[in-house]
Amino acid sequence: MEPIRVRAAVCRATAIPLIDAALSPSLLPGWSLRPAVGPIAIVDDDKWVLRSLERLVKSAGFRVATFVSAEGFLETAQDSTTVCVILDIGLPGMSGLDLQRHLAAENSQLPIIFVSAHDETEIRTRALAAGAIAFLSKPVNDKALLDALDSAVK
Repeated sequence: MEPIRVRAAVCRATAIPLIDAALSPSLLPGWSLRPAVGPIAIVDDDKWVLRSLERLVKSAGFRVATFVSAEGFLETAQDSTTVCVILDIGLPGMSGLDLQRHLAAENSQLPIIFVSAHDETEIRTRALAAGAIAFLSKPVNDKALLDALDSAVK
């Protein structure tokens, strides 16, 4: 495999380049060079969780669009190139399960990964039976989320 030229950011505090090298993908264990795909939508009303998930997903090489409500997602992302939704169950207004039902009613094939602070068996079963790719408890295990995303975008 040919080396890939990588040039990344410069540390603002020290002005030291963080990455500037020709790297072989085989030298980056656990990393993959992802093909360009549409954004991953993250919908969560907790801004701290939203930001944390955004950073994690971006660190894995995905583009991200964030929303604090299901309604905001529907207004902005419904006709976009979104390839997957990471969706909180307990949203004010339209819940995560309500959004899943809404998308199914529109024959959407958009993969959904649910995250929830309350891992209730009945809700988990309903979400997965309705086609969710995964149902993860908060705090979300990074590897479990990234594995679910990899499955969703294949």
